[in-house]
Amino acid sequence: MSQSSCEETSCSGTPYYKKRYWVFALITLVAMGLPFIQIDGNQLFLLSFDKKQLHLLGVAFDMQELYLMPFLLMLLFLGIFFVTTLAGRVWCGWGCPQTIFRVIYRDVIETKLLGLRKRIDNKQQEPDMSLPINKLKKGAALLIWIGISVVAASNFLWYFIPPADFFTYLSNPAEHTILITFLAVLVAVMVFDIIFIKENFCVYMCPYSRVQSVLYDNDTIMTVYDYERGGKVFDPKGIKLWKKPETPNAECTGCELCVKVCPTHIDIRKGMQLECINCLECADACTKVMGKLGKESLIGWTSPQAVETREKVRYFRFRTIAYMVALVIVMGALVVMSGKKEHMLLNINRTTELYSIKEQGMVENSYVFLFQNTDKVAHDYYFEILDNPKIKIKRPEEPFTLEPGKKVKKVVVLYTEERLSEDGRKDTPVPIKIHAYALDKKEEISVFRDSVFVYPRIDLIH
Repeated sequence: MSQSSCEETSCSGTPYYKKRYWVFALITLVAMGLPFIQIDGNQLFLLSFDKKQLHLLGVAFDMQELYLMPFLLMLLFLGIFFVTTLAGRVWCGWGCPQTIFRVIYRDVIETKLLGLRKRIDNKQQEPDMSLPINKLKKGAALLIWIGISVVAASNFLWYFIPPADFFTYLSNPAEHTILITFLAVLVAVMVFDIIFIKENFCVYMCPYSRVQSVLYDNDTIMTVYDYERGGKVFDPKGIKLWKKPETPNAECTGCELCVKVCPTHIDIRKGMQLECINCLECADACTKVMGKLGKESLIGWTSPQAVETREKVRYFRFRTIAYMVALVIVMGALVVMSGKKEHMLLNINRTTELYSIKEQGMVENSYVFLFQNTDKVAHDYYFEILDNPKIKIKRPEEPFTLEPGKKVKKVVVLYTEERLSEDGRKDTPVPIKIHAYALDKKEEISVFRDSVFVYPRIDLIH
């Protein structure tokens, strides 16, 4: 490629930083809008500790139905493993809130808006805080970031408290001190993290950086310096040999713009490092320099194997295919399980008294039934004893109404007037199956529970 043609096309398509900004905007739009989306009155996603519910794709699951959580967690971790094996630490540079917030604070607020930093492509040079004007700008940046942190922290809480409830609670802060405390703590953490900890969180504190190397292989896509073209700058022990490679035909100019622009302060020419977040700002910097020379960038988003062999990246290999198969299986299980939403819940507990013996040999057993209507409309409920006509219901005598989302405890007394056992040595537990249902939708809204009816030894019966 000639120098003139390369300069016209910049030897690349859209710069990576512009692509990242579009991804940041999309993530922000989705994160801010998702809590406001409802389906049939339920949130698209909500984990409510207040209402003890999980809302998933517009379906509300009660805490007793949280059999979906293991599948969601498996989906989360398998997704992380798959993405890391395929594309390295791409989440860190393209989707992590820490990175997005740092770009907003450092590049937008400090550099573009307030001019506190002189150049956006030099992240190694900190502002001169000895100047009074810079102190004022720093204070202004702090105030702006506090405002953004309040919005971001509120957005995070909307995934646990619906926005409508959230704003209602805020209007009565004295009655919702826990919410206010959580919000204040989140804002304080965000301010301290983004302004004072900075990228040190990515380098020293983030656990993801410690496990990523275990998931990498030679075909993992990452930010790679082409030492075959550019020349080696570091020896195998990681010791820097020179600023500009002195090997014959080395194309690296030694400008070190890739080092200056790096937010985690590394030199990508050293090879794969835990601190690299795959932001590819170094690739953009190298593209500008090499484009003026009519050459392609020495830094790209590819795999070490592709650089060494000059072949295409192997996206599909055993590890990535295995993760995809596992993800499909878990996703399928999640869809199947989410389709088994129960519109009625029933827990049965026995009382401390095993049984009571009445006149003429009648035996009673007492239970506590906890009914819950998880449907959206009220229903009349009752129950029956299956497979054992000798055991009958004494209390309650009539069906009862339960409003949507409500619970009720019912003391249930079952009895029998017939002999269920001739055992004279010990009590006899008699298995029973209880069928509870809504009178208007018996086929659709019904549950079955197993329990026992304890019959006393025969010598206690008069």
